[in-house]
Amino acid sequence: MASATPDKITFEHPLNEKMRTLLRLEHLFRQVNHYLPNADTWSSRSAIDALLDMVNIFSRADIKADLIKELDRQREKLAGIRRNPGVDAERLDIILEELAKATDRIFSIDGQIGHVMRTNEFLKSILQRSSIPGGSCAFDLPHYHFWLEQPIEFRQAETKAWLHTLQPVESAVELLLSLIRNSTSPTDELASGGFFQCNIDPQAPAQLVRVSLPREIQLFAEISGGKHRFTVRFLEPTEVDRPTQTRVDVPFSLNTCIL
Repeated sequence: MASATPDKITFEHPLNEKMRTLLRLEHLFRQVNHYLPNADTWSSRSAIDALLDMVNIFSRADIKADLIKELDRQREKLAGIRRNPGVDAERLDIILEELAKATDRIFSIDGQIGHVMRTNEFLKSILQRSSIPGGSCAFDLPHYHFWLEQPIEFRQAETKAWLHTLQPVESAVELLLSLIRNSTSPTDELASGGFFQCNIDPQAPAQLVRVSLPREIQLFAEISGGKHRFTVRFLEPTEVDRPTQTRVDVPFSLNTCIL
């Protein structure tokens, strides 16, 4: 996901559907974990919203099979470089073991991912109203209103129990994204007139593009792309009108993650 450090802001863009799903799941896990410790009911609502968004993702695709396939792919690819000069074999073995354990944990999930929440009548009632603007009002969902009025310890315990059923997924997503993000070193690039384009090597298809800008540069990166190339446009934010592409040359840091 887009991220920030004290001196830089990083913008990310996935180049395939698999990466889109991983980034969305990471975003939602972070949302749950951010709001879960808070005592107010609005934080409890935000945590539940994120959990139910994940349920929707799990219902649209076989995430279990996709994660196992990606974990196996990463393990096979990394095992192939074990004897390459300069490779830290000890560190690589640790990563390979982490990938194997993550695969086993995903395999251990009984049935489809998210089925525990999807078959929970309380959560189903909230999910059914989620597409309606303001559909989770107290008069629409009195059971949910009652639940939100319970002590924080009760709400946290229930939310943690639902989140725990997804712990193997959270660990796998975190591991995969860490490996992908760290698969290449950044390069210094220049966007002439705020525009940059790069062709993708078909023999080493990119998974993820990461663009980092110094925080003092008041621009944001709009990234688009597919299998063959990607482009980066640097736009000037405005409060009312549509953002416009800057006319100045913009130095930035680029990671084209290929693992």
